[in-house]
Amino acid sequence: MFDTIVVATDGSKSVRRAVSVALDLADRFDATVHALYVIDEGDIEASPERVRDEMRDAFDDSAHDALEEVAAATDRSVTTAVREGRPATEIREYAESVDADVVAMGTRGRHGENRFLIGSVAERVVRTCPVPVLTVRQLDKGEVGSDQAAA
Repeated sequence: MFDTIVVATDGSKSVRRAVSVALDLADRFDATVHALYVIDEGDIEASPERVRDEMRDAFDDSAHDALEEVAAATDRSVTTAVREGRPATEIREYAESVDADVVAMGTRGRHGENRFLIGSVAERVVRTCPVPVLTVRQLDKGEVGSDQAAA
């Protein structure tokens, strides 16, 4: 059912459960895993010009760490990619380019709770991505999801 899974990560704590769920799906369906980190060009453009190169380097470091965390969470081979642009657009285009069967992502990113029910990037990906999008919310303290109850 799933041959290729793209997991979008921004390295935030809220995406860890989405990574776990995506890797579980990959194990169950023996799927190929792609981990994608998108550097938001808006974050760089909004910064003072004199620090943009430093910011880009910092985002590159964060990307490397986030993707390494995904790869370290499984024994499977994980293809990693870093893109720069508008996150929702880059996630959609990447999913199309690798012929993904599903995109897994968290509902909140590193920008926090700036939306009531779902993060703005996740919302845009859900609305525009031609493949199914699995959004996984971070659980509140003490809340147990079915993925944790089985463990």
